[in-house]
Amino acid sequence: MNFFILLFLLFTSVFAQEEKQKVTLGLGPYIQTQPYHGVAPIFVPSPVIFFDNGIAYVRWTRFGVYFLGEKNDDFAWGFSLTAQPRPYSYKASDSQALTGMEDKKSSLEGGVALSMQADKLSFEIMILSDILDRHDAWILKSEIGYMFHLGSVSFYPSAIFIYESHDFIDYYYGVKANEATSFRPQYSGHNGLQVGAQTYISYPLTDKLSAFFNIRVDKLPQEASNSPLVKDGYITSGLASLLYTFEY
Repeated sequence: MNFFILLFLLFTSVFAQEEKQKVTLGLGPYIQTQPYHGVAPIFVPSPVIFFDNGIAYVRWTRFGVYFLGEKNDDFAWGFSLTAQPRPYSYKASDSQALTGMEDKKSSLEGGVALSMQADKLSFEIMILSDILDRHDAWILKSEIGYMFHLGSVSFYPSAIFIYESHDFIDYYYGVKANEATSFRPQYSGHNGLQVGAQTYISYPLTDKLSAFFNIRVDKLPQEASNSPLVKDGYITSGLASLLYTFEY
């Protein structure tokens, strides 16, 4: 129910502003490696949306509604209710190494975020929990980034730190007693810190069209890497998209 309330507030606030707002839309292929033994990478079409009118925002596939904040020429900050998809998942049929395991599903996470921006430097921290009661866990995520330009190409590199709770790691990387085998022992991990680095790259093609890329690498927490399900301690992902920007 909270998800639908947030979605309703987002779309009603989009049309509540009298001033013209900039909206960026796109669609492109998204690929993400899976750390599990024998599981193929995720390859799906992904919508790309960027929008922020000071009341609501969309940043790629994450959206939110501000409830407190201030925006000045040199500094802005805001608290918001936010939600984002969780693309992690696997099926027992995905590989022989997972035979007998319970399927793990993707989910939608929601919570509270604090965003701050000063010139080209930005910082964000958020606490999220599972809205769909799939992994029934929480995570604490922070990200710091800086935008710069090389000619007409824009770069936005950032460092990401994700503190994952015991329940989160157990859901995606744990092995229950009834799932254990001679080659897959029972496993339960503790809380862990996932560290990542990514960059957005944008190249203008016309005054409204641009090529957009995202490249990201995450190092799994040691508690996840120690799981007998995990083959690779890293998750890499990327997106390529054509973006269209307009005002309404």
